[in-house]
Amino acid sequence: MARIVMKFGGTSVADLDRIRNVATRVKREVEAGHEVSVVVSAMSGVTNQLVKWCSDLSPLHDAREYDTVVATGEQVTIGLLSIALQTIGVEARSWQGWQIPISTDGAHGKARVEEIDGSRLVAAMGRGQVPVIAGFQGIGPEERVATLGRGGSDLSAVAIAAAVKADRCDIYTDVDGIYTTDPRIVPRARKLQAVAYEEMLELASVGAKVLQTRSVELAMKQKVRVQVLSSFEDRPGSMVVDEDEIVEQPLVTGVAYSRDEAKVTLRRVPDKPGIAATVFGPLADANVNVDMIVQNLASDGTTDMTFTVGKADVPRAREVLEKERASIGYAEVLADPEVTKISIVGIGMRSHAGVAATMFKTLAEKGINIQVISTSEIKTSVLVGAEYTELAVRALHTAYGLDAPA
Repeated sequence: MARIVMKFGGTSVADLDRIRNVATRVKREVEAGHEVSVVVSAMSGVTNQLVKWCSDLSPLHDAREYDTVVATGEQVTIGLLSIALQTIGVEARSWQGWQIPISTDGAHGKARVEEIDGSRLVAAMGRGQVPVIAGFQGIGPEERVATLGRGGSDLSAVAIAAAVKADRCDIYTDVDGIYTTDPRIVPRARKLQAVAYEEMLELASVGAKVLQTRSVELAMKQKVRVQVLSSFEDRPGSMVVDEDEIVEQPLVTGVAYSRDEAKVTLRRVPDKPGIAATVFGPLADANVNVDMIVQNLASDGTTDMTFTVGKADVPRAREVLEKERASIGYAEVLADPEVTKISIVGIGMRSHAGVAATMFKTLAEKGINIQVISTSEIKTSVLVGAEYTELAVRALHTAYGLDAPA
């Protein structure tokens, strides 16, 4: 007997027929003798609608009230799935984040999980009950509901798996595993049997939509074995595991892309000690996440400072920078949302030279201009014009030998 946390995303619970399908899958695991907890997202499209309502009323809305609104999507799903399970003879009970409780910090809209007491869930499973848990939400320090950011149900599932000491966390989605890149762009993309935590963390952070970044970060920290598999097909998925479990480590494991970023440029910033802190400190205080950064020094003692933020954070970033204009001393701020970040990721990059050079040469041969570059030990990312996304991904996938055999 194993203890399993099963997580189902929005497409898996998009309508009542799919919720019944999820209930059948859960029942199968229960009848196999496993202790099961289930974490669910809102029904497909619901969260987007809730977010749109908030944004339509005010682009700079109160994040606490935003959380109150968007957390309701998961509440509907846990009730419906619990009813579906009870209907087919499985004892189930819905749980909201505050009932467990899942304690978070006060960064509403992007809250971090601070603590989960899994004892009540373990007791419920011990009684033969299936807890059906609302993903994406917890309870903040002011006793207000706090959401964990888009894709936060993955984080909920991994955190709960760690809290109840689950043997495995199964993430069910609309794809049957983790691929070398997006199969919608590259039909010859290959499914990976296993991916190291570190690789998956980099892939998730640079645009791979299969798992949320912080969920992988937590899985790596807590050594939670994660399986990504399809809600609609009965076939093995892809495992996210410790590097030591992977026998063959390819040079490049995958190519990822993100269209969710915008390029922000501060023109003619004074080049002096502490200027970076003056720019990025207030952005951090406003919970605006900054990613790629580059500076171009001019001969007149000023610099152009370019960096990327999430597209949704552009209005807030502009507001912060306008408030700090006098202390920063820049001439103007420019924002360009028509960019895409393309990344190559692989543990094998640690021990091989020339990997980045192949990337730059491949893009140059396709006439694609690189605007910004950033690197880590197992990742190289570039920012390119959005119109080159598909061309760049296909070219790099082929250049690193990732295409499946014809």
